[in-house]
Amino acid sequence: MLDPSLGSLLDNVRIVLVNTSDCRNIGSAARAMKTMGLSQLVLVDPIEMPNGQAQALSAGASDVLANAKVVSTLEEAITDCGLVVGTSARSRTLPWPMLEPRSCGEKLIEEAHNFPVALVFGRESSGLTNDELQLCHFHVQIPANPEYSSLNLAMAVQTLSYEVRMSYLALENQKHNNTEVTATNVEEDEEYPVVEETERLYQHFEDALKATGFIVPSHPGLVMTKLRRLLNRARPDNKEVKMLRGMLASVERAAKNKA
Repeated sequence: MLDPSLGSLLDNVRIVLVNTSDCRNIGSAARAMKTMGLSQLVLVDPIEMPNGQAQALSAGASDVLANAKVVSTLEEAITDCGLVVGTSARSRTLPWPMLEPRSCGEKLIEEAHNFPVALVFGRESSGLTNDELQLCHFHVQIPANPEYSSLNLAMAVQTLSYEVRMSYLALENQKHNNTEVTATNVEEDEEYPVVEETERLYQHFEDALKATGFIVPSHPGLVMTKLRRLLNRARPDNKEVKMLRGMLASVERAAKNKA
């Protein structure tokens, strides 16, 4: 029998599709989700809203489509999430913390105990932009055949949703066998801030660095991008975020007094 505390874990895993151009792909993605027990679908600025074609390809997952949330920006889709993983099919100019698909599923289930988590998929033709990927704590790449790595959107959703489900079932099995569950450290993970709080921290950093002259508004360079990467690797908890913001407030006061 499934532990009630585990039943809500999959409900805390959110699949986010960004700027999808073909509604049939949304329907196929919904089908892929439901076969793995996932139901939380968020559509970010879809070019074509789900219609009869999408419902046909959902093959019985029309409830996932009907309950899908539609928002305008990725920020809206993930603002209350404590962990966000973005899918990337290619290496970027500035490398980001990476997860393998197996560890991605494990980490999503591990942290779904404490807050909503999101797995973000980009456009069919071009994926996620660099700015969108910078909103993610980690990136994940499916290690497909390098000579033919053509995965469509629904295939990618199916592959990573499968890894989420395998991690969920492993945890369920631990509970069923009354073994010690080590997949999550609640005392530690509960301290992580949600995206809304980390975005406030990044904005505070940018304001403070502009006040000291470290960032020149007309030539900002990659300072904030590199800072995001650094802090994503560190994953500061709530207390550490408050400490950093206190330090930044002190820097701002000193810069103002000096002026």
